[in-house]
Amino acid sequence: MRHHLIAAAAMLCCATALQAKDIKIAHVYDKTGPLEAYAKQTQIGLLMGLDYATGGTMQVNGNKLVLIEKDSQGKPDVGKSQLAAAFADDKADIAIGPTSSGVALAMLPVAEEYKKILLVEPAVADAITGDKWNRYIFRTGRNSSQDAISNAVALDKQGVTIATMAQDNAFGRDGVKAFKGALKNAKLVHEEYLPGNTTDFTAGAQRLFDSLKDKPGRKIIFIIWAGGNPFKIADLDPKRFGIEIATGGNILPAMTAFKNFPGMEGAAYYYFGIPKNPVNNWLVSEHYKRYKAPPDFFTAGGMSAGIALVEALKKTAGNTNTEKLISTMEGMSFESPKGKMTFRKDDHQAMQSMYHFKIKVDPAFAWGVPELVREIKPEDMNIPILNKR
Repeated sequence: MRHHLIAAAAMLCCATALQAKDIKIAHVYDKTGPLEAYAKQTQIGLLMGLDYATGGTMQVNGNKLVLIEKDSQGKPDVGKSQLAAAFADDKADIAIGPTSSGVALAMLPVAEEYKKILLVEPAVADAITGDKWNRYIFRTGRNSSQDAISNAVALDKQGVTIATMAQDNAFGRDGVKAFKGALKNAKLVHEEYLPGNTTDFTAGAQRLFDSLKDKPGRKIIFIIWAGGNPFKIADLDPKRFGIEIATGGNILPAMTAFKNFPGMEGAAYYYFGIPKNPVNNWLVSEHYKRYKAPPDFFTAGGMSAGIALVEALKKTAGNTNTEKLISTMEGMSFESPKGKMTFRKDDHQAMQSMYHFKIKVDPAFAWGVPELVREIKPEDMNIPILNKR
């Protein structure tokens, strides 16, 4: 009898082994190119998220997670061909990435062509879950509307007059449009759009100052900018007209400029010292342990993507069938370093908290420290559904 049991157990073990297969995840990201710093953080965060969500096993239901890295070089055509290669040649089950919105927009149709999910992290353009969306696209990263609307919520008070300064591109214009649409109490008097590579802000600043200087009450220039240093506008001394500068959160190196603006307000997607939850506690302590530094903006994002993926695979018992994954992920909630996120059924955008902050200068940190004023919860922001279904 005992021999039969052993034989049965052996057969059972082999059957399980036969069922177990590698789950291939392609990470197509801007490993080289202008957004390399963001991309590196995402990659670290993604690995930490997979590690955390699988309890260090890198397995779901006995299936090994295999990460395949692809470099889009920040170029849309390269990102597109790398994603196609990941699905066709590497037989990836699902893909994550990329960093740049331009690259992401080129990649969206590839997911549809191969009928495989592309989990977008951290590319931010509204169009990704808006008019360029298809049903294979999910996004853990925040979108331009979430950025802009949370900042509007933070600054929108009676008696406040605002002028915006943004890059003259889709990112800048999308951001201002969403920001403007969310203002209920404050008045927006001027929109200034400048080339993304502007280094001399004199002319733009003059127009901004003129639009605000004679207005009563609190006067704010709200900046929507990626890369470069738009804070050079402060060298032109808006303070003499009682004008404040405001902007959203950023990566730590960019926030060294915030040290010159104690008391500056805005809304941030993430800052390691703000969220209080088990996932963030693990991320911060592990990251300090491994890298002797705190996790940044995009580290948190990468981790959120990793956790979302593992949660979905746990729910399907490791089944990578795309239709099963889509129906599992639509409306799915999962824990992230920012607390609970939920993929909205309508456009697969992750609904998530943002953080109204005020900058404090602390000599212990090289950057201006964003102190929490209040958590802006998903229900506090009316994030428009922009995809045409």
